[in-house]
Amino acid sequence: MPKIAEIEPTPNPNAMKFVLKEPLTWGISRSYENATQAEGDMLASALFEIEHVTSVFYVDHWITVTQDGSADWQELMRKLAVPIREAPAADAESEKYAAQAESGMDLDKLSDADKERLGRINDILDDQIRPYLQGDGGDLYVVGLEGNKLKVHYQGACGSCPSSISGTLAGIESLVRQIEPDMEVVAV
Repeated sequence: MPKIAEIEPTPNPNAMKFVLKEPLTWGISRSYENATQAEGDMLASALFEIEHVTSVFYVDHWITVTQDGSADWQELMRKLAVPIREAPAADAESEKYAAQAESGMDLDKLSDADKERLGRINDILDDQIRPYLQGDGGDLYVVGLEGNKLKVHYQGACGSCPSSISGTLAGIESLVRQIEPDMEVVAV
């Protein structure tokens, strides 16, 4: 059962990040934007049963919960703490499957050249973007690469944060254009 080490605000006023002493997963992220998507995930389902919860994102030692903006955070955090503390910690099985976590796109459909391009793009995202998003309770993954269009999807606190869609997206596009000058980055 994970214990909550800290609760941190995020740049998104409707999202809060819970930092845990024990991991929930080993590198496998879980992202849900509604209760239907969370079916089968006991932790996320329990969180969606709490009024005002609109999204749940977790990986390793932290979980970000986003609310609809109409709840009092102090009251809501007390309610959220119960299922978070009751969730099982990560196990060896989770670690075994970490390397197989889905990225959201079918790599078999990409040409070898596009796989190489995607590898370079992900290296930049891993080095210069994801650590900051994760520090703020979110993340992003690449959904598609079609010609000169890179499609990304924000998770956690970043999923509904206005600065993700504007400033961060422009920053990602600027970085990616260092290796792909004609690349357009869109959030989906």
